[in-house]
Amino acid sequence: MGGIEDAEPPLKRAKVPSEDLENFPYNSYYTNSISGSLGDSMARPLYSQGDGERIGSKGLIKKHEFVRILTRALYSLGYDRTGDLLQEESGIQLHPSAVSLFMQQVLDGKWDECLATLHTMSLADESIAKAASFLILEQKFLELLKDGKLMDALGTLRNEIVPLSINKGRVHELAASILSPSQTVVLGLSSQDAGENSRSRFLEKLQKLLPAAAMVPERRLEHLVEQALDMQRLNCVFHNTLDSELSLLSDHQCGRNQIPSQTSQVLHAHEDEVWFLQFSHSGKYLASSSKDRSAVIWEVKDNGQLVLKHSLTGHQKPVLTVSWSSDDCQLLTCGLEEVIRRWDVSSGECIYVYERPGVGLVSCGWFPDGKGIVSGMTDKSICLWDLDGRELECWKGQRTVNISDMAITDDGKRIISICKETAILLLDREAKFERLIEEEQVITSFSLSKDNKFLLVTLINQEIHLWSIVEDVKLVSKYRGHKRTRFVIRSCFGGFEQAFIASGSEDSQVYIWHRGTGELISALPGHSGAVNCVSWNPINPHMLASASDDHTIRIWGLDDLKSVATHSNGFCHLPNGRI
Repeated sequence: MGGIEDAEPPLKRAKVPSEDLENFPYNSYYTNSISGSLGDSMARPLYSQGDGERIGSKGLIKKHEFVRILTRALYSLGYDRTGDLLQEESGIQLHPSAVSLFMQQVLDGKWDECLATLHTMSLADESIAKAASFLILEQKFLELLKDGKLMDALGTLRNEIVPLSINKGRVHELAASILSPSQTVVLGLSSQDAGENSRSRFLEKLQKLLPAAAMVPERRLEHLVEQALDMQRLNCVFHNTLDSELSLLSDHQCGRNQIPSQTSQVLHAHEDEVWFLQFSHSGKYLASSSKDRSAVIWEVKDNGQLVLKHSLTGHQKPVLTVSWSSDDCQLLTCGLEEVIRRWDVSSGECIYVYERPGVGLVSCGWFPDGKGIVSGMTDKSICLWDLDGRELECWKGQRTVNISDMAITDDGKRIISICKETAILLLDREAKFERLIEEEQVITSFSLSKDNKFLLVTLINQEIHLWSIVEDVKLVSKYRGHKRTRFVIRSCFGGFEQAFIASGSEDSQVYIWHRGTGELISALPGHSGAVNCVSWNPINPHMLASASDDHTIRIWGLDDLKSVATHSNGFCHLPNGRI
């Protein structure tokens, strides 16, 4: 599509020799599954140490800890009789007798007794014992205050809480509550919190303070299992499935078939090179723009097929880019150094045309609230407009170049644009502060991640760089393998939790990398011309779209799809020719 600014026309730009990039290592993670039943290999001790028997294939699991965690999980799930039976049969108690007594005293509101029991638990860290004592006495104070026993509450504050000499700010708040008992709501005890429910929640709070060896944390087993699943997912290079599909019954490992690699549909609606395309935020629409001076809105049906919804005409020059409003109800299209048009997605009607006499517009974007748009101008300025075309702000000077990339963070605070050939501007509107991402090579395009924390920068030397833009700007990763010598080629984030990077290429292929490792996963053939732009469906991780100089858009899906369809002027054609 459109190229780099130079002496040639902006449609296709100058050639630049390619360079090689060093390879980036990929470290695989391996896990060994544990087989057998609880009564067989899982429960058979491999060896013993001073801290008790060990179980598991590697002898890493302390048996008494394992049984205590299982018991805690059974009680959490409501299987109290089974929990009791496990303690009786194993001879391993969930908690030492002193801890069990302490917990019951808390639930019964026997504050003096539970303080005495706390001191028999031999906590190694005196500061923890003090902090726990403070929490217990605070709860005692609040309940006394709630019951209207002001003198008893005052006595607890003066004679028990103050002598601990900790958390003085909280002590002052408690003292103030005596003068204004309604403050107990602010301090953490409302009228609905009295009694057993309040004490159960208080016990959970207290438990987080005490050592895990004394009181097994609530939901500890669930936490360990989630950690294991997270680790398997993070180290699965092809992971592109929803978390709901993870199973405890086997180790998780996705195959290549979870990555879009099969052409599921070919869309024919443009009469010239397709330069740009972008899925809507909801994933229900796809918008494309072309050298033929049109843009097209496609609708994604429930069966995954795309159908033509509207063909948008009116631009007098090629349409460089499109931008979706946050609610997907409106679409901006930007002509090549021309005007910006705002369209109603439902009707396909042009609502407004934004232009400035003598100055062309080269990029566009929406503010998150949908009440304003931002545009880059041929005079190098960036302007903010309201929906009625009134100019609200304008940042003059070298703020942009004639490349149609612009982004606004979701909070509306930062505007991002290419301000010179080798630099990207991060403009903070509120702080009136500017930062630069500076590259050594010419920048051709960029893409902002969904979480607004990363920027994907495509360079003229056949490299794609991943930058972190939170706090200190820093280069995170590099990707290579695609071909780019003459034209503007665009890349994007995508897949489950944006774990992949996709890019077009001048060799007619779509390239996909693993974002974390930098490993090149796939090169997808199918187009017969340069692939200018790619867009990954933000809702369906198995749908990817690509736009090409061959006048077509390809929709990529999983390789288990058996049929490939083509779409022309709103009609879907199957390979055998039948509709």
